[in-house]
Amino acid sequence: MKKMGVPGKILCVLMLLLHSSIQQQVFNDQETLHLPANYTVGWMETLDDENLALYGGFIAKCQAWSLENQLKAGIRFFDFRVFPLGKKLLIMHGPVYQYPNLKDALETIKTFLSKYKSETVLVRVKPVLFFKSKVPLLVGQMAKNDPDSWTDETIPNIGQRGKIVFVQKNAFRLGIRLYETAKHNDYIVTNVEKKKEKIIKHLTETTYEQYRADCVVLNYSSGTGMPRLRLDINPKSLAKQINPWLYKHLDNESKKSNPKPCFGVISMDFPGLDLIKKVIEFN
Repeated sequence: MKKMGVPGKILCVLMLLLHSSIQQQVFNDQETLHLPANYTVGWMETLDDENLALYGGFIAKCQAWSLENQLKAGIRFFDFRVFPLGKKLLIMHGPVYQYPNLKDALETIKTFLSKYKSETVLVRVKPVLFFKSKVPLLVGQMAKNDPDSWTDETIPNIGQRGKIVFVQKNAFRLGIRLYETAKHNDYIVTNVEKKKEKIIKHLTETTYEQYRADCVVLNYSSGTGMPRLRLDINPKSLAKQINPWLYKHLDNESKKSNPKPCFGVISMDFPGLDLIKKVIEFN
């Protein structure tokens, strides 16, 4: 298996979160997924097995599509916030219960991967609320002997298709390492133009070789003004402004150089299909 320091084409699968714009589908807040007849669900099929990949994304209350539909739309990275209740791992968003449990979510992903064998899905588990130390132990018991899960620190190449690849961060030490460009409280937005400046700064930072050496790099285009009582800036209203701008920014960046730059993981709220496809084009 190639390691990250070996020369070769480095892929970046910029991940997303999910929602429609007027002209292009860069924003979507409809629960029903309408895929065009020619939409490629298994978009990793064309990738060379020897290439290395970075994936990205985030799942939260800020999404309209179900987990299954997010997978069909092209999402290949999920960030699950998990609270242990007995032996169950509940998926949360803040204090709000989101999904039956982590085991069910992983089974949904495995079902998808069994149908689309060319694909790989990267999963980050973040312990939240109480009894956080129990989460890595319970996930480890669930995943370490599972042939459909990747728990090593070494970044796999695309040849390891059909697996759930775990990502480690802080107290959760299972899987490959994660580096986040966002700093403390960067998710708080009081000025949309300044948020755009931060996004550009973080995307540029992601291209630095030292951050891509042996970890997945995660960027955020999402945010909210709620902690500062900016009720006019919430995840949905912000995504309506950021997503069209981000589509144009990525489109411009894709035309500047060949090969295209690697921006790592991009975590978004409510992206539409055209924005998802624009990210996929960077491969």
